[in-house]
Amino acid sequence: MNTYEVAVIGGSAAGLSAALVLSRARRRVVVLDSGSPRNQPARHMHGFLSRDGVPPADLVAAGRDEVARYGSELVDAVVTDVIPNGTNGFWVITVDGRRFAARRLLVATGLRDELPAIDGLADRWARDVLHCPYCHGWEVRDQQLGVIGGTPNAVRYAQIVRQWSHDVVYFTPTGSLTAIERAELVARAIGIVEGDVRRVVIEHDRLHGLEMTDGRAVPRDALFVPPRFVPNSGLLARLGCELDDDGWPAADSTGLTSVAGVWVAGNVANPRAQVITAAGEGSTAAIAINADLVAEDVRDALHHRAIARASN
Repeated sequence: MNTYEVAVIGGSAAGLSAALVLSRARRRVVVLDSGSPRNQPARHMHGFLSRDGVPPADLVAAGRDEVARYGSELVDAVVTDVIPNGTNGFWVITVDGRRFAARRLLVATGLRDELPAIDGLADRWARDVLHCPYCHGWEVRDQQLGVIGGTPNAVRYAQIVRQWSHDVVYFTPTGSLTAIERAELVARAIGIVEGDVRRVVIEHDRLHGLEMTDGRAVPRDALFVPPRFVPNSGLLARLGCELDDDGWPAADSTGLTSVAGVWVAGNVANPRAQVITAAGEGSTAAIAINADLVAEDVRDALHHRAIARASN
């Protein structure tokens, strides 16, 4: 039987950071990972102190090596279900039918990015179509930048992108801007292109610009897109965790959900968490999980001691 004290579902920054802390606390840990991280298309990650510019895959590989050195087990598998085992913990079930028992769970399954339905946009994702200026703004600084608007807070997002270039164009559906938003964009010399975007234009495997449905072509070197973030919270829903209308779990400052014994960390609960943030959240959750296990160990020890005394 595969029995552990903690099962970590998701083996990127949040999950591996938690596994590292827990394994160093001498807990028996299994990390189950599907091998499809959100940042897989990105060539490099940025803003992670001492790891700036490192390919995301290299960070994961190093993290897996570190976790394995402390005795955690790494399992490449897709988790399809998590079920309370009826006594003290949970069953974690994988797509190939394997079953793992754990006293506590950390769900770090991340999120997925839903992009606007613009022809060719998804093919350039994390290359020259970007979502986070703090992650990628420096690399495209002073270039011709575009921002896809039309969503809540998109104007504010464009104002942030403006920090990295004096040449920014905001693309938005006709009639979507308020007078105040238009004035704010004009005040900082952000160009406004109103209408619908038909497709991204690629030349020599590089973004060349955008083509509008009315035939206009607007040259751009890179494009920032605020995607719709969708949490991978299906497992949490099946466990009965409290979720909001968009699927985001309710959790306390340590990541503890509304279901006892279940924690979350990283993008599955925090859509704005960068890699370094997710790693920190994993560490925070791990410390809370270990403390919870210690409290249970104390209760169990007292119970067994009382039984021993009663039998003498």
